[in-house]
Amino acid sequence: MAFLTFTSSLVVLALIDSMSFGTLLIPVWLLMTSRRVRVDRFLIYLLTVVGLYFLFGLIIMFSADLFLNRYGSLLESKQMLIGQFILGILLLIISQLMDSKKARLRASERAAQGGGRILNWRQRIMGGKDSSKSALITLVGLALTAVVLEIATMLPYLAAIGLITVESPSWSICSLMLLGYCIIMILPALLLLVGRLVAHRTLEPILIRLDKWLTKNAQSMTAWIIGIVGFLLAANAIYALDWFN
Repeated sequence: MAFLTFTSSLVVLALIDSMSFGTLLIPVWLLMTSRRVRVDRFLIYLLTVVGLYFLFGLIIMFSADLFLNRYGSLLESKQMLIGQFILGILLLIISQLMDSKKARLRASERAAQGGGRILNWRQRIMGGKDSSKSALITLVGLALTAVVLEIATMLPYLAAIGLITVESPSWSICSLMLLGYCIIMILPALLLLVGRLVAHRTLEPILIRLDKWLTKNAQSMTAWIIGIVGFLLAANAIYALDWFN
């Protein structure tokens, strides 16, 4: 029963991560090309995302014990907790600024716009006009940029790493579970790819609506995640400092 709960929690967290900028918004955008989709190039992007998330996860997982053993007492000091509280408040402020009326209006305008150089660029890398080497470099760079931008908001991923580290008996099993988590993260994008290939006319209106919705709401979703992280940091610091007792 405990294992089932543990596994279910990881799957839910992975599916939440699958809705992020790098794992869904960009893949949907790549699939929206009007030309035939180059499956190999789409998979290069997704596999690069998986590889980078897996690498970052391993670094976090294997360095956590060493970091906590060496600096655990420092993290629990009053000065660090006050710093954590200030960081949490700053993140809450940033989330409010990111989700302002002006920011939402700009996002709506971007979602409503069509054409432009960036769409022509998508046609080249996904439709085969660019050389294989050029497209490979572009897609790997795009995946790297997406993952780096998401590092600050990877709250579900960090929670999953914590669960895996606590529940798994060995580092090899931890690594396998982390890899499985990263693969689940890209399953929705893979399903959309299959749908794009076998039922393009049926799926195209859905992809168009999904693309516009994600483009319109991606910044708000990111702002909410940043705000949640900020709230948790601030609340944890307040509890640890015992300010209300």
